[in-house]
Amino acid sequence: MLTRRDFGLGVGAMGLGAGLPALAQSVRVMKLANTAAVNDPQQSFCTAGQHPRLNFYKPNGVDVEYVNMSSMTQALQSLRAGHVDFGPAVPGILLPTMAKDPSLDLVSVYKWLPGNANVIVVKPGSPIRSVADLAGKRIGVRSQGDAGIVVTKTMLAELGLKDDKCEYIAIGDGAPAGAAIDNDRVDAMVAFDTATARIELVGTPLRYVPLTPKFAQTGSGWLCVPRKLLKEERKALVALFQGLAKSTIFSSTNLDVAINLHWAVYPESRPKGRSEDEARKELAFILKDRKNSWMRRPDDPDQRMGASSLAEWNANIEMAAESSKNPKLAQELGGTNRLFTNELIDEINNFDKQAVVRMARDFKL
Repeated sequence: MLTRRDFGLGVGAMGLGAGLPALAQSVRVMKLANTAAVNDPQQSFCTAGQHPRLNFYKPNGVDVEYVNMSSMTQALQSLRAGHVDFGPAVPGILLPTMAKDPSLDLVSVYKWLPGNANVIVVKPGSPIRSVADLAGKRIGVRSQGDAGIVVTKTMLAELGLKDDKCEYIAIGDGAPAGAAIDNDRVDAMVAFDTATARIELVGTPLRYVPLTPKFAQTGSGWLCVPRKLLKEERKALVALFQGLAKSTIFSSTNLDVAINLHWAVYPESRPKGRSEDEARKELAFILKDRKNSWMRRPDDPDQRMGASSLAEWNANIEMAAESSKNPKLAQELGGTNRLFTNELIDEINNFDKQAVVRMARDFKL
């Protein structure tokens, strides 16, 4: 149970909380579809802020609950059914699905991963040197509902190539995926950077193949909500994503502490069978690239946390149309403005970001 002192530490620190009167209100628990399928410190960009010493969510009346999912497809189904409140939006999967079923009325409200965290890996001696070499190959993906399939289609389409002769093989995570690569069950794997880092940690050597130029410049992660929820619980969504923005800045500034905070909030995720020092080294390796992708590029003209642009969503539609082989996708979707909104972004960013940075640098658990 959280004590008054716990709340005071979170709320009072550098003016980052909403103030004591807000504590009397009930807390709206927002359920998140977690397609990583596990709750570990790779989610510290969100979970660190749940610790009572930071308390980035509850003073504003919200909190986060993770609901593990096996794939993006399952996440969309859960959003449709109302089992979760928000979840990941991968345009290559989301947009064709929305075009086929207009009743799936979702809107992307926050870009949580502005960097491109997708990667292609092969054995060190593989003849595959570029995306073009993936055409007709056996591509390993985490599952048949995973975004790696759409990512491959998107990059091949960018090069004017087809994937009709590619075979997509579900190889899972970690050691099983590493064995599939090492034993030549697949020619390459397309996945998120954290997934391939876990494969390297089990001892499988990998070589990274560059992404295609256009795709490499796109973000790789948005969070979407049902449009009905956006209308009915706007205040709660602003509070939710402001807490997420603060937590992301804190975690990217001081990842070691963020990992500790995650373990404190979710003790069941602490390492078993090895020391925390060993686990920390592994996590530092897994998140070495991801923590940079949490933040916007220095040359991005819009530095607001979570913001999207019309140009990038037009590009998302174009790439999704190419990968799904549907030239009428834009028309079927009924306009780009239906797909995303920045209407919450200014309110989400209405806090002192440098105060969060200073707090992270000085923080001791």
